[in-house]
Amino acid sequence: MFTGSLVALITPFKNGSVDEKGFEKFVAWQIKEGTDGLVPCGTTGESPTLSYEEHKRVIDICIATAKGSGVPVIAGTGSNSTDEAIELTRHAKQAGADAAMLVVPYYNKPTQEGLFQHFKAVAEAVDIPILLYNVPPRTGGDMQVDTVVRLSQVKNIIGIKDASYDMARPTLTKLKAKKGFLQLSGEDASAVGFLAQGGDGCISVTANVAPRLCGDMHDAWKKRDLDKVFELQDRLMPLHKALFVETSPAPVKYACELIGQASAKLRLPLVECTEPTKKQVHDALVHAGLIN
Repeated sequence: MFTGSLVALITPFKNGSVDEKGFEKFVAWQIKEGTDGLVPCGTTGESPTLSYEEHKRVIDICIATAKGSGVPVIAGTGSNSTDEAIELTRHAKQAGADAAMLVVPYYNKPTQEGLFQHFKAVAEAVDIPILLYNVPPRTGGDMQVDTVVRLSQVKNIIGIKDASYDMARPTLTKLKAKKGFLQLSGEDASAVGFLAQGGDGCISVTANVAPRLCGDMHDAWKKRDLDKVFELQDRLMPLHKALFVETSPAPVKYACELIGQASAKLRLPLVECTEPTKKQVHDALVHAGLIN
């Protein structure tokens, strides 16, 4: 259910508030373009600057828009407070999300045992499939393979989004984790390598602007049509890189504006990307064939 190309959704803003109609339209476009899964309120969705009310509302809109489409919703419900993570995960469950994704707690830098106890507590408190999310460059903490393997044995914990950039981890995890434990890349530029090392898909930033191309690449991988995989990877690689020249999601929001799907507006402390980055994003979109 949670394989292939899933999108780490942006959160559009208008006049300083969440653009609810714009977000609904954006989610509907993603579904029409064939994305395999929707992930609201993650890093790309600027979750740190959403109020709890906005956070819950964005998840509600995504679930309502996806209803009946067959496209699963994995709600971002992570926090550096275990109690807050449980509260957000309970809401996701009640709202009808198919799963929840919880980031490694940031800033307070828990030990590996602390990470284990944090995720275990959430999994035991809320009966919903849970994806772990390891992104060391963002959180300052790195969940090690042994901890992931321990957590794979906990009821409700079904997989991980791994943005560690360590291509050995998918295989090392697969060899020891519970059978069927899902592994999704969190880094577009190395997604093909992640698949080759035992991964099951990617929760993608690039899919915000290229959902069809990203989906086609993963479909080609499943068919083992490697010529098609590499052709699409070559088209997308400049875009993968351009979207991280500055702090995400500034470049991807600008890209969404260029293709006419959303505003480039962000919330402070994030600001719109610089002119050199805008040019790089524009050129990468042209290379991918997404604009002229």
